[in-house]
Amino acid sequence: MLQKPSRFWTPRRREALIGWLFLAPEIIGMLLLNVFALGFSLYLSFTSWDLLSGISGIKFLGIDNYIRMFQDPTIMRALKNNLMYTVMTVPIPMVIALILAVLIHNKVFWKDYFKVVFFIPYISSIIAIAAVWSALYHPSLGPINQFLMDIGISNPPKWLVDPNTSLIAIAIITSWAGLGYTIIIYLAGLTGISNELYEAAEIDGATSLTKFFKITVPLLRPTTFFLFITMLIGSFKVFDIISYLTEGGPDNSSTVIVFRIYEEGFVNYNMGYASAISWLLFAIIAVITAVTWKFRNEE
Repeated sequence: MLQKPSRFWTPRRREALIGWLFLAPEIIGMLLLNVFALGFSLYLSFTSWDLLSGISGIKFLGIDNYIRMFQDPTIMRALKNNLMYTVMTVPIPMVIALILAVLIHNKVFWKDYFKVVFFIPYISSIIAIAAVWSALYHPSLGPINQFLMDIGISNPPKWLVDPNTSLIAIAIITSWAGLGYTIIIYLAGLTGISNELYEAAEIDGATSLTKFFKITVPLLRPTTFFLFITMLIGSFKVFDIISYLTEGGPDNSSTVIVFRIYEEGFVNYNMGYASAISWLLFAIIAVITAVTWKFRNEE
């Protein structure tokens, strides 16, 4: 008896096709907006292209943009500022947030109230926050300097208009605005630590500091690692607050890598050079993340 040939469009294959058709718009969008854009950016990094000249104005230069980049003092200054900004806005706020999270979790009544209070700046517009802080930072009329003069400091910092303090002033704003998010994540991690561990430590005579460093900190390492990676990437992507408050000044004292990409690409219309700088940023973040991840795996 001859076996009847099986049909190609079985119910299972039809179901799979329908699933792929639903996924197709997302896949096509990802290919066009991510993969194609990434590849085109890499190609542009080896070219000279005035954004106003159209596609026909693209001229291949080889590695000239990369050579120029490492000889450009403004890029080196932006890279140095980015590293300083990262140090001020990643480890220091994480330590403060961890201490506050432990206090809220263990020692404070109305925990939900404090969670909301700390979290409000994070969900607010960073430009609105920057506008408020720019008034607070006013050299002569701002409340901060008024308070400093009232306590005897006759020559308080000029904050945003002083090359020595402009980056510090921006880092303070960013750290304050993001503190609530870090606290919430740490609080979520603290709820996963069993109280039995702390009770056993108390029976053994452990102090509060001993429990903090021997139980809380080690068991929060996955949470700390997550926060470190996300905040690290965010610190290298900072742009909006710097563009609004200082535009990289004064004297490039607050310029960072992303702001330099913006200046070269959309102010000077040099998209090739801007693309090369963006790939430098990508390489820095990739290397730091890979090293951190390797350290985490070994640990």
